[in-house]
Amino acid sequence: MAKRIDYYDDPDAPAANSLVPSVNVIVTNPAGDVLMIRRSDNDNWAVPGGAIDLGESIPAAAVRETLEETGITCEITGLVGTYSDPRHVILYTSNGEARQEFSIVLTARPLSGRPTPSDESREVHWVAPDKITSLPMDRSMRMRIEHYLSGVGLPHIG
Repeated sequence: MAKRIDYYDDPDAPAANSLVPSVNVIVTNPAGDVLMIRRSDNDNWAVPGGAIDLGESIPAAAVRETLEETGITCEITGLVGTYSDPRHVILYTSNGEARQEFSIVLTARPLSGRPTPSDESREVHWVAPDKITSLPMDRSMRMRIEHYLSGVGLPHIG
């Protein structure tokens, strides 16, 4: 199976050979729980997300990726921030693509559906905010979620 390997400020990381705009979505239910997936490609926990396709808007990509990975249809409600640190390189072993991080993180509320795994997600759960820190995840994903949970309200620009 193809793997995703995240490198951060690592001299052994491959040189980035692409830059792909992507979205991540922090979907929260009325209880304040966050929709989380256990990724199939690296077994880490994350919020749903993926590449923005040509001809697609940022919100449309966010709604599509959330539905594909979780079974939940959502409505976009806000912006957590932008993340474009060139020290974060993501290697996809299926094709040798080494992406420089480029992600826009949005907030959303669920409209319909129920948590359902997909080819990209081994597990899908609503997770209480105080339980998120105990889940294994990449440092960049943890940082994005922590920016949201901090409640500052201003978008992170990075």
